[in-house]
Amino acid sequence: MTTVKDLFLDIIQYPTTSDENADTFPSTSTQNDFGQILAEKMQQIGLHAVQVDAYGYVTGYLPANTTQDCPVIGFIAHMDTSPDAKGEHISPQIIQNYDGKDIVLNGITLSPKEFPDLLEYQGDTLITTDGTTLLGADDKAGISEILTAMSYLIQHPEIPHGKICIAFTPDEEIGKGVDHFNTAAFGADFAYTIDGGKIGELEYENFNAAQAIFTIRGRSVHPGTAKNVMVNAALLACEIAEQLPKNETPATTEGYAGFYHLCGIEGSVSEAKLTYIIRDFDAENFAARKDFLQNIASKYPDSVTLSITDQYYNMASKIADCMEIIDLAKQAMLACDIAPIIQPIRGGTDGARLSYMGLPCPNLFTGGHNFHGPYEYIPVSSMEKAVQMIVKIAELACGVDFPKKI
Repeated sequence: MTTVKDLFLDIIQYPTTSDENADTFPSTSTQNDFGQILAEKMQQIGLHAVQVDAYGYVTGYLPANTTQDCPVIGFIAHMDTSPDAKGEHISPQIIQNYDGKDIVLNGITLSPKEFPDLLEYQGDTLITTDGTTLLGADDKAGISEILTAMSYLIQHPEIPHGKICIAFTPDEEIGKGVDHFNTAAFGADFAYTIDGGKIGELEYENFNAAQAIFTIRGRSVHPGTAKNVMVNAALLACEIAEQLPKNETPATTEGYAGFYHLCGIEGSVSEAKLTYIIRDFDAENFAARKDFLQNIASKYPDSVTLSITDQYYNMASKIADCMEIIDLAKQAMLACDIAPIIQPIRGGTDGARLSYMGLPCPNLFTGGHNFHGPYEYIPVSSMEKAVQMIVKIAELACGVDFPKKI
């Protein structure tokens, strides 16, 4: 059987960067190509009803091997990698028996002084980038772990389990991963995204999220005759940006604290644009943040328009009604000698949206660190533990009294 390490090193060679500016779904053809490759791998290990649908979703299932009345569980990971960093020509570095010292790569240094979690993996085998690309553990580690776990279950029929549904989604990194996902056809009672970070992460709270775009119209005239006539859109953009609280940005917040994040600014005298994302765990605070931006825009009725688009919501309210699936994941982790780390996601996953589409879907670790850039790395032992956890969840799920869908 292929090891999870070998499978991961294989599939990160396929570029799957998503493109937020594309008007297709999936946003890049490389994701469709990769989906076909994954479908072949799923068929090779023995999964049933493997297909790639018109939207690029790759699905299949492992039939139950027990007569016990088990809930149908799902495992989901995404195929795309972040457009924040180069995602092709990945040249992974294998660091055997890591000694706790700096890892020098091309142009960067992966140092425990900046990334103290590295010290937890002394003696382990690490997979890093070469310093010029991202690694792709987000979320090809999740894909590798799910497929390795399914292969293990197929080769070990003595482990009882119910029906297990598998799905690999495109375009998660640009917030569109489940735009066309058919939860009814998927058929699971509940699922887990394998899309978290450090070993032990178990997440069922995430940000409420929105995008806000200020469009600013100026009036451009010759600077020599501009007095009382010119309206400089670029200066108005700076003025608006200055009105947002400086202590409520991603760089100044942690835990349950929300923020405003200026993602982009562009403009000239004639026109300017500010693009923000808004994040908050609390629904009332989330609404207040949107109102705050509306109030700023209202100060400039002749020059500024603001559009706000909700992106996803905190899944905690949906998971609250089925905490047994959290208990199941915790029990599986403990059985595999993994200490659960229950914490809020300062971001979102496909699972957040799926939970609002009727498929409760918390998020579990892959083992990766420093996603979306050249400092990314993953310990092999963490991937192996993720495989063990998935297998144990499948085994223990038959003891979960989860209400079946009608």
